[in-house]
Parts: sequence; structure tokens; C-alpha cells
Amino acid sequence: MRVAIISDIHDNTPNLRSALAKLESVDEMICLGDLCSPFIIKELGVGFPGPIHVVFGNNDGDRYRITDATRKYTNVKIHGEYVELDIGGRTFSVNHFDNIGRAIVACQNHDVVCFGHSHQYGLERVGRTLVVNPGEIYGLLTGNATFVIYDTDTGEPERVDVA
Repeated sequence: MRVAIISDIHDNTPNLRSALAKLESVDEMICLGDLCSPFIIKELGVGFPGPIHVVFGNNDGDRYRITDATRKYTNVKIHGEYVELDIGGRTFSVNHFDNIGRAIVACQNHDVVCFGHSHQYGLERVGRTLVVNPGEIYGLLTGNATFVIYDTDTGEPERVDVA
């Protein structure tokens, strides 16, 4: 299976739409928060047909309306601030914050630990764990809009730059 890992959209719908257009061969998506506005749920739900797992970030202020918007898009599931997922036989730890993610990595209990928040793209292996910060969809903080596609069969990540 191929899993898209995105973060820090910050209402940038043009970049989000460009990213979603690159997901033809992707089976599931993980969104690491900072969608910002409830209308981003529609962009995700319409733009990607597969299951979408979302955790909240620190800039998701209207959590009630963001969660309520998922009623129209059954492929989008809000998990709160943290979730552990089993996708394609791989275990994922998913949250928004890098400091929490780094602490989880130290436990070595997951195949993949995903976090965003810093907007800084980064991939590294620590013991058995792949550490993924997909960077930002927003693109205006770092000047780069990026995300990651992870292949559960091979265990390999791929950086994707959003045009």
C-alpha cells in the first residue's frame, strides 16, 4: 500500500489541490494537522477518495466545525490529537507535534512515527523506526511545499514536491 503523509495546510487550497492531484496511486492518507478552517475537510474529502486519517494541530481552532464537516465525507476520520494506526501491516504513530513525536521514537514501538508542526521536511531512521516530517503543504513559511508517500510493502518513503 501507498500512504500519503501531509501536514500544515494552513488553508492553502491551491497547494493542497496540487498535492491531491499527485495521489493517483495512493491508497490512504494521513494528515498531521493544521488544516486551519473547516472548508479544508471538503477539499480533502472530495480531492482524495481513499481513507483519510486526520489529527488536530495547534492551529485547528474550530475543532467542532472541522469535525462536523466530516459527516459529509465518510472517507475522512478525525482521530483527535493522537492516533496509532496499522496500515498495510505497518504500525504508525501519528500526532502534530515534533517534540511528542521524538519522545515516541525513543520507545521504538512503531515502524513509522509521523509529525509536523515545524514545517521542516525531514526523513530519518532511528533504530527500527522511520521518522517522517513531511514538511508543509502551506509552502509559504519555508518556501517549499512538500509531502511524503510511504510504501508499506517496501518500507521506503518518497519526498514529493508540490508544484
